[in-house]
Amino acid sequence: MDWGKVTYIFFSLMSLTTTAGFLYEPNSLALFLAAGVNVISTILKLGVRNLLSAELLASSLVADLHLIPAFMVLTFMGDERLAIALAIGAIVANIFSIALALIESAKSQEKDEF
Repeated sequence: MDWGKVTYIFFSLMSLTTTAGFLYEPNSLALFLAAGVNVISTILKLGVRNLLSAELLASSLVADLHLIPAFMVLTFMGDERLAIALAIGAIVANIFSIALALIESAKSQEKDEF
């Protein structure tokens, strides 16, 4: 078992679920946690060397660039609707990232079988 892969997929899933939690209960603490977990996920993806590593990193950066401004908008401007809209964008990016991780896992299993 590749523990590095387990760790970065864990943080990818945590980022998705904490962002979904913010949509359920929109407050600045939930959004801060979602952004923090996503930044950790992005940092972990910097060391990934696989078939789709560039795409994984790009999707994580997109989520970062949605969640960090969403936190700032919610905290400083108090615009909850805009923060939720940005969080939805981050969720889309995280779903894309998880789909890429699944594709990459399937490809690596095919390569291991032959």
